[in-house]
Amino acid sequence: MTLVQKVEAGQKIDLSQIDAGTTAGLEKKAAVERLAALGEELAHLQQLLYAAGTHSVLVVLQGMDTSGKDGVIRHVFTHMNPEGCHVESFKAPTADELAHDFLWRVHRATPGRGNVTVFNRSHYEDVLIARVHNLVPREVWQERYAQINDFEKLLLANKTIVLKFFLHISKDEQEKRLLAREQEIEKAWKLSPADWQERNYWDDYQAAYKVVLEQCSTQAAPWLIVPANKKWFRNIAVAEAIVEALRPFEGDWTSYLSKQSKLRVEELKRYRAGLKKSQKTNVKK
Repeated sequence: MTLVQKVEAGQKIDLSQIDAGTTAGLEKKAAVERLAALGEELAHLQQLLYAAGTHSVLVVLQGMDTSGKDGVIRHVFTHMNPEGCHVESFKAPTADELAHDFLWRVHRATPGRGNVTVFNRSHYEDVLIARVHNLVPREVWQERYAQINDFEKLLLANKTIVLKFFLHISKDEQEKRLLAREQEIEKAWKLSPADWQERNYWDDYQAAYKVVLEQCSTQAAPWLIVPANKKWFRNIAVAEAIVEALRPFEGDWTSYLSKQSKLRVEELKRYRAGLKKSQKTNVKK
């Protein structure tokens, strides 16, 4: 069952017509149980990825404030071995980063072979917040869509599996979550007037995301829209999509590791044979 909406290359998107609160007929209890099973499979696939070292995985998480980027990281990627899984967050660029092209700091954070990297926000901020708040001239951010596509094409050519998730929540749900933070002392540290200030730009952000989804969804690296009003549904939808994307590689990784195992066994046999021969020579002496 596919729980996310894949944006095909060239497809037009109307976010207002996509139900952020759908559960696709799933019940929460069954979904939580399913997530546990997917977690085990995800751990297995990561182990193969890490051991084979032939590919890397980049997971991009984007969404409005409170859409659940941190929640996805806690509930989905907790199943992975932290030795091969890293999270990168992109805040306002430093002076050094601003002195380079906008992709410089991002490229440095992409995963090496055998590793998974999760971008909590990403290079797409440079065509989202930069556009909404006029941080750079229009002619600058307009060129970045093509530059991003070329960047991701480069990653794909170098065997990086690119998975991009837009966590789609409604404006009403965002308001509920912001208000809930004020009521829960444990979450009060998250409070910031900027969260409410950014809500004033809701329509502008929705328009900016629409262009991102339409301009930067390619056949090899499509955007996946995740209904995120229900946190449990959001989590299983992302987990399922990642597992489905990695499953096709399982056979190749297993085959590669099998061949490597045979080579290692042969190396060990030769080593032991040489050691035995050396010992016999020493005895004769």
